[in-house]
Amino acid sequence: MKEILRYKNCFVCGEKNIGGLKAKFFFDGENAFTDVVATDNFEGYNNIYHGGVIASLLDEVMIKVLLAQEIIAVTAEMTIKYKRPVQIGTKLRFTGSLINQKGKLYYTEGELRDDDNVLYASATGKYIKANDTFKAQLMKSID
Repeated sequence: MKEILRYKNCFVCGEKNIGGLKAKFFFDGENAFTDVVATDNFEGYNNIYHGGVIASLLDEVMIKVLLAQEIIAVTAEMTIKYKRPVQIGTKLRFTGSLINQKGKLYYTEGELRDDDNVLYASATGKYIKANDTFKAQLMKSID
């Protein structure tokens, strides 16, 4: 298992982003994942983890499965299905998988589950591999 590359100022994974989530992502050879606790500083409604934060974490875990395989890409499209609200204080696992590839387009899936394996949200994503010029720009972000 290895930790996946990150950008120090990223809202989701950056250690130096004082307002960010500071999530650490890992790759087990097949899937990317991160474990977080739903904290009240990212609350939407009272005692409910913000859906936009969930979307950000799902996007990140799906692109991290590509980064872990040295594929530099950017989000083209993402669809999320929210199944139930996440209560503040819940321990969560976000998992991302690479499903398919067609040319420069990568298809991914993501899930959000708790310690009891209850599904809170699922997502699909399409990511476009960066061309060499854009890849060089993006790589300046990687720590």
